[in-house]
Amino acid sequence: MNILAFDVETKPATVYTWNLHQPIIGIDQIIDPGGMICFAAKWVGRPGIEFRSDHHDGHETMIQRIWQLLDQCDAVLYFNGDRFDKPVVQREFIERGMTPPSPYKTIDLYKTVRRQGRFISNKLAHIAPQLGLQGKLSHEGFSLWKKCLAGDEAAWAKMRRYNKRDVTLLEDAYQKLLPWITNHPSRAAQQGANICGKCGSHDFESRGYALLRTGSYRRYRCNQCGSWHRSTKRETTTNIVEAA
Repeated sequence: MNILAFDVETKPATVYTWNLHQPIIGIDQIIDPGGMICFAAKWVGRPGIEFRSDHHDGHETMIQRIWQLLDQCDAVLYFNGDRFDKPVVQREFIERGMTPPSPYKTIDLYKTVRRQGRFISNKLAHIAPQLGLQGKLSHEGFSLWKKCLAGDEAAWAKMRRYNKRDVTLLEDAYQKLLPWITNHPSRAAQQGANICGKCGSHDFESRGYALLRTGSYRRYRCNQCGSWHRSTKRETTTNIVEAA
């Protein structure tokens, strides 16, 4: 299964405004609507991280490349990407009259940590250390973006490291959270094999039954990643009498 981990960085919109206290900004006051400035991407389980940016590759080349990567993947892995990264990228495609890449599944780790655990913060900067992982790369804040927009080479070198670290951290968090991900696309269904649907391992054991309204199904636990699965073959059948 080709799972693409990626992280997008954007620039802010530039607008005219008369004040900083609850400004009212009309569309005729927009100078630059903002958008992507770079992305880092990595195939899960494979070496190497790809980085593309306005500064190094040009905007059009960068957008064409992320489209190509998405067109090759079976699933994408990101953190809060359903709300941020995915619509940011798709806006760039729509503005250029591009068609959608081939359909893919999404694995948003932000949704996993929100649903599965009550962390004091759901930001990746907090979640990563809680999982025993290295933290995000520290930087000076918004001034880094300002320097990058001004073409500062040292700032872009740091932005590259920051963006690539986020993707490395994303893959590491994915491995830790894998058994807790509820919407993970099934490797077993893709490969047509009797394997763990999440990690692809053959090392799993039968542990009881899943009891549904239609009957019981054999339940399995993966000894590799700790995920639980159930058979699609019904072991016993229940005759259900529906209420009138």
